[in-house]
Amino acid sequence: MSECFTLIGLSDSEEPHLDPAAIEAIRATRIFAGGERHREIVGGLLPSGSRWITIAPPIDEALSQLAGADGPVVVFASGDPFFYGFGATLRKRFPGASMRSFPSFHSLQMLAQRCLIPYQSMRHASLTGRGWDELDCALIAGERLIGVLTDLRKTPPEVARRLLDFGYSGYRMVVGESLGGRSERVTRCTLDEAAGMEFGRLNCLILEATEPPKRWFGISEKLFDGLPGRPNMITKMPFRLAALAALELGRARTFWDVGFCTGSVAIEARLRIPGLAVTAFEKRSGCDALLEKNARRFGALGIAKVMGDFLEQDHRALCGSDGVDAVFIGGHGDRLDEVCDVVASHLAPGGRVVMNAVRETSAEAFATSAARHGMELAEPLRLAVGDHNPVTVMKAVKPG
Repeated sequence: MSECFTLIGLSDSEEPHLDPAAIEAIRATRIFAGGERHREIVGGLLPSGSRWITIAPPIDEALSQLAGADGPVVVFASGDPFFYGFGATLRKRFPGASMRSFPSFHSLQMLAQRCLIPYQSMRHASLTGRGWDELDCALIAGERLIGVLTDLRKTPPEVARRLLDFGYSGYRMVVGESLGGRSERVTRCTLDEAAGMEFGRLNCLILEATEPPKRWFGISEKLFDGLPGRPNMITKMPFRLAALAALELGRARTFWDVGFCTGSVAIEARLRIPGLAVTAFEKRSGCDALLEKNARRFGALGIAKVMGDFLEQDHRALCGSDGVDAVFIGGHGDRLDEVCDVVASHLAPGGRVVMNAVRETSAEAFATSAARHGMELAEPLRLAVGDHNPVTVMKAVKPG
């Protein structure tokens, strides 16, 4: 029998106002699913003798029960089932299933309405059981209005502290708790205030920019903290931008900065392409705190840092089965051939690898290694800026 699901969205109200067709679906059904909170809300509406499937981690257990259901199922979800909701999970797991949906306002819509905030331009970010990626991307992109779904770990105070830690102080926060329920509360506060407050477990928040977020481009090397006594151990701004242009990061999903030192290349890449997954490698322990400090100075959230010898890392785990799209070799410890071997073996088809060569011997070694791996060598770009030594931007492309 093909699966048949009716999805009904709920607010936190103990007395849900449902579409008549949704009520009829409940009366005609004997199998229901949802979270424990949903069961508390709709328990009085369920027919006698009905069966309840609890949707909770691990989610595969609930999906297996739904797959084995011997009749139509009504699934209760929060707000709009297809807004970071269970509807997308069902559609993916049961692509041929018959579905209909009766959505409610989702929590961020309700919070915007409570505060009379026009939300057509709101950027959404979910932290519910997820990492910081969506919020980080929205902040780096300079979004003026960001709606955030939280969870028990990534709470409003944690969000506030993260923003303050990376210099995003030009936002204010609105927190909505138990929206639609009897204990509903809406709180407007500064980030400093939110960092020290406590909120109920059911909440969401909106970040509103009070001033245009600063977006960096072409950061002067003088603004970075560097290695003590090693002022030249940084990729100078013009050479950095030339290398990033050669890497074509606008069509990349993943980027490796090998030998990050101050982190200037990784930071500039992350700030230019907010959705780019940046992993930075370095074996000098003194550079660990250096990247952390510089990333916070420029608001470059979400850079994955890997300390230790690049050649000894689990590279496949770091780039996945699809490979890495772009690699910058900023340092190789006189083992360029070995580094290129690793990069070539993990580069995705069409992937680019770039190195800024100061010495002619380095440029020749890069070209030789690229040819050995069957990569196409681009025309070298030779740059000279001010009193700096000339640099040759070397680029190789893996066949697609």
